[in-house]
Order: sequence, then structure tokens, then C-alpha cells
Amino acid sequence: MGKPGKEGNEEPKEDDVRRKISLIEAALYVAGRPLDLKTLGSIIGSRSKRKIRELARMLMKEYQKRNSSLEVLELEDQRFVLQLKADYASKVRRLAVKPLLTDGPLRTLAYIAYRQPVSQKQVISARGTHAYKHIKQLLEMGLIERKRFGRNKILRTTEYFADYFGLSHNPAVMKRQIARILSNIKNKGKNDKTEKKE
Repeated sequence: MGKPGKEGNEEPKEDDVRRKISLIEAALYVAGRPLDLKTLGSIIGSRSKRKIRELARMLMKEYQKRNSSLEVLELEDQRFVLQLKADYASKVRRLAVKPLLTDGPLRTLAYIAYRQPVSQKQVISARGTHAYKHIKQLLEMGLIERKRFGRNKILRTTEYFADYFGLSHNPAVMKRQIARILSNIKNKGKNDKTEKKE
């Protein structure tokens, strides 16, 4: 008689685990950006970072088994993200609702991120007058913020910027990651002449 009761207790526990994994999946899907353990914990009603990480990793393994176009990744700073695999991104990029950055704004953003806090005047001087348009787009997307400091306008990236690109929130780590991005952009060998037509 004791055994059936024990099994009866395990089923609700399994249901609870499944429900929490599904909630983590829903949170990552809706956010569309990396989420930290605290945020995920607030969704599933848990403060145990170990338990939240364990559940998120279970979800990550489920996606690995599915072999689908989506993947769950664990990033630095104990964050998780649900995203499209790189192999599929290029094929469906034009359908994305979220505006994607072309090379010009991306280079301006990389310059700001790497040299932040940086004056808008310095960005324009380094990137050219077309950077005014880039800065406007980056502000509208919430990737950078601009604050007055005396007569200068100072630019820096937002937390959303780090989440948008899956970068670390740690400034030192972020700079190393940005250096790699800049290196990749430089290797493309594209010049800014095409941007003037944009």
C-alpha cells in the first residue's frame, strides 16, 4: 500500500518539474534575449540558483535531442538564451520582425561599445557624418544611451545591448568579445562607400 502512495507523490513532482521547464522555455521565447537565473527564478517561483540552472540545462538538453532549428545556450554570467541556430539564421533573416543591423550601424555600435563612455563628437569624427543616422537607429533600438555631460553628449551601451548580442555584462569580458567582432568585421573587407547610398 505504501508503494502506490510513493508513486503518487512522484507524479506530481515530475509534473511540477515539467511545468517549470516549460515556464523557462516560455520565458526565453517571449524575452527573445538572454535571461539570468534570478529572472528565470522569478518566473518559476524559485530562489535556488542551483535548481534553476539544473532545470534550464534540462531544457537545453531537450533541444539538443530534438535536433531542431532552435537551440538553448548557456552564456557567461549564468544566463540562458533560446535562439535560432546560425545555419538557419541566414536563410530566414529577411523575415525577422526585429530590425537587424547592417554593417555601417554595426561598426558604429562596435566603436561605441569598445570605447565607451565616448563622446558623440568623437564617434562622428571617427565614423563620419553618416554615423548620426546610425546613432539615431541605435538609440531607437535601445542598444545605446546618450547623456549630456556639460557641452558633450556621452554615448554608452545599455544592458539590452549585451543581451541582444549575447555578450557578457562584465565590461572587461565584453571588450574582449567586441575585439573579436571587430576583427571579424575587418576581415570581411567591406568598405563604407556602400553606406553612403543607404
